Amino acid sequence: MSDRIQLRDDNGQTLDLGGFRTQTSLTLDASNDTVEEPLFRITGSVEIKKLYGVVTTIVGANHTAAYFRLNDQTAQSDITLSTGTTISSAAVGSILVKKGLAAAALTLLTAAQERVSEPTTLETDYFSPFVVVAKPTANTDIEYLYTTTTEPTSGVIQFFLVWVPLSYNGAVSPQQG
Repeated sequence: MSDRIQLRDDNGQTLDLGGFRTQTSLTLDASNDTVEEPLFRITGSVEIKKLYGVVTTIVGANHTAAYFRLNDQTAQSDITLSTGTTISSAAVGSILVKKGLAAAALTLLTAAQERVSEPTTLETDYFSPFVVVAKPTANTDIEYLYTTTTEPTSGVIQFFLVWVPLSYNGAVSPQQG
């Protein structure tokens, strides 16, 4: 589902966050495996302004090495650090954020206690935007990868992408996880 972002402030005034929002939900159920889940299919060229996930059902144990990457079915590029982040037992309401450059790990803001997270002095925005150019002859997907051990993991994460088209055919569509 994609929709133009039209949020309102406390006074009812429209806030334009500068793009479209696409979302998809992923049920986690892997066991003793490394999983590559396509989240969003990219067409043309787009600027990704925000990429994040919200835990809607508590994440089970053994959910490690979580990260985002781009995959055109031949080549892959890391969107966040490929050694990943452990999100085992992340509580409902926890947030996974692409906050830094591709060399930075996915950020987990756990809802197990209150949190404050802000940009560093070098960042101009909390989220780290990036541009994706899709391969025109193959499916180009933003994927969520994670690893489990001998015990299966569980949980549900709802992922969001805020984007703007850069090319005449720039588009994003959700993939069912």
